[in-house]
Amino acid sequence: MSSTSVEQYTGARIDAIIGNRPFEQASEIEKFYKLEEQFVDYLFYLEKEKAKRLSDVLIKSVDKFIEEKRYPNLKYYLIALMGVISKQMQKLHIPPEKAFAFNSISIDLIEEKLNDENAVSLLGELIEFLTYTIEEKKHPNLLHQTVNEVIQYIDEQVQSPMTVEGLAQKFDVSTSHLSRIFREHAGITLVEYINIKKVEESQYYLRFSHQKISDISNNFHFCNQSYYTRIFKKYTGFTPRKFRNNLQGKYIKYELLEGK
Repeated sequence: MSSTSVEQYTGARIDAIIGNRPFEQASEIEKFYKLEEQFVDYLFYLEKEKAKRLSDVLIKSVDKFIEEKRYPNLKYYLIALMGVISKQMQKLHIPPEKAFAFNSISIDLIEEKLNDENAVSLLGELIEFLTYTIEEKKHPNLLHQTVNEVIQYIDEQVQSPMTVEGLAQKFDVSTSHLSRIFREHAGITLVEYINIKKVEESQYYLRFSHQKISDISNNFHFCNQSYYTRIFKKYTGFTPRKFRNNLQGKYIKYELLEGK
């Protein structure tokens, strides 16, 4: 298409979108963009429930634009929205590779799973994924510095081989001392915390990747898939396979009792 043809096509589309009520249409679109901005703010302030409620309003607005032939389809809008969100992630100094991965995974999910019935639940799924990614930046705030450092190390290196003995050696304390202070300040054993973090992180690979469950188990260094299944079900109530197939299934997120 020549540059002249592009200009003509673009001009015609703008006229069709604006129609005969330019001021009314402009006001409506301005309100829509303010809603979208509020939605993104809710996400980055980790107000998930408000973001989910507003996502329903956004989708209904886009559906109206589609009916009026002012927007192509919902899939394109959601993909564009994920691009806006990933750009905002970079402004918050979330590592570029995480922002890129979020954008790539989101597009895959939209391409593969979006249908006429599940747009709200699918966007809810992406909200859960995003808030989890943002929450990873939070540092533990327990009253023991070594325990804080161990927790941060586990959170950042959860896909690395990890044992209590290895962690004790890394932080230059005895195994028994580390186990004692960790349980005292975190409220659970160190082994439990390692397993919980592996389950938490693996949830996203189950939902947002095509990796085999056995490969996910291996990536998180479970001794075998059977043990991974048992631990996963212990903390989520689902087997990994059922969790993968149930888009409505809730994510588990363990919260430490800070200041302990």
